[in-house]
Amino acid sequence: MKFGTKAIHAGVHPDPSTGAIMTPIYQTSTYVQESPGNHKGYAYARGKNPTRTQLEANIAALENAKHGLCFSSGMGAIDAVMKMLKPGDEVVTGDDIYGGSYRIFTKVYADFGIKFHFIDLYDATQVKKYLNENTKLIWVETPTNPTMKIVDIAAISAIAKSAGVMFAVDNTFASPYLQNPLDLGADLVMHSATKYLGGHSDVVMGALCTNDTAIHEKLAFILNSCGANPGPQDCFLVLRGIKTLHLRMKAHCENGRAVAHYLRQHPKVGLVNWPGFEDHPGYAIAKKQMRDFGGMLSFTLKSGNYDAAMTLASSMEIFSLAESLGGVESLIGHPASMTHASIPREERLKAGVEDGLLRLSIGVEDVEDLIADLEQALAKV
Repeated sequence: MKFGTKAIHAGVHPDPSTGAIMTPIYQTSTYVQESPGNHKGYAYARGKNPTRTQLEANIAALENAKHGLCFSSGMGAIDAVMKMLKPGDEVVTGDDIYGGSYRIFTKVYADFGIKFHFIDLYDATQVKKYLNENTKLIWVETPTNPTMKIVDIAAISAIAKSAGVMFAVDNTFASPYLQNPLDLGADLVMHSATKYLGGHSDVVMGALCTNDTAIHEKLAFILNSCGANPGPQDCFLVLRGIKTLHLRMKAHCENGRAVAHYLRQHPKVGLVNWPGFEDHPGYAIAKKQMRDFGGMLSFTLKSGNYDAAMTLASSMEIFSLAESLGGVESLIGHPASMTHASIPREERLKAGVEDGLLRLSIGVEDVEDLIADLEQALAKV
């Protein structure tokens, strides 16, 4: 089954009682049992909900996974993975990951005795320097947020497997339309389903996919025990959003390419981070492991002037100044003060997250209007 067909049909079935083609919203907290303990797989909605079950099957199919789980947020999904670890365990991760991931690693789980190594993952072999008998997890993003670095999933997978270490990939920026980490050897894939999967900026949700039944069972136990479950209305919204994922991603990629090339030739723009440029350090790997280069990019002004970057961000008329990404509308953000504000400035700068860096989530509007909006804003700086 091709991707677009899976997005619409995989894991979902017409309602058996009415024939409704759309998965119903099972707005219930509990389920009637025929006798104590004798139920049809659903006892209490924290554990399972039929709307959620179909969404989990759908997302799993998109990632070519046997198992899928949905959480009340992307951070809820990450939290569940961290709860698989124990005091004394160590994690190797990237030095320019999403600020919320950095925050939960350093401000929550480091206090429980888990050690994190934040390293540049451009060179996958660097991972080996940080592996020891206590290493239990390698956690990567690719492309990274917000500097758009590319991590070689297959190379790190080989290293992880040889060391017996679980390997997880945050696939939010790429979406399963562009990249399938499990096919490249990862053990676990995470999505902030808030972003491209939902696609309409109207829901907050997270997801995990795996082919490892033992990992799935442990995560399902954590989800049921700790309660970071999404509601059925949110599950319905993401199911509906996924039905157009392949169509939206094509438009995001086309518009992203046009905007990246426009910015690169603009006399006021300095560095443009987008993996589709042939001179991008990760271009060859991106071309190998991705089907296209996506609708996310970041850039700086040649002046390097912080105030000018702030003026530009506040002068957009079609781009909205907001956190998040992956919706149909275009967004502009300032990572240093928004999505990555929890990372100490010194650490941000070492990872390339400069004070003047701006991040764009390119939507599906007419690209001529997006470029005209950038043009008028750049004229003010």
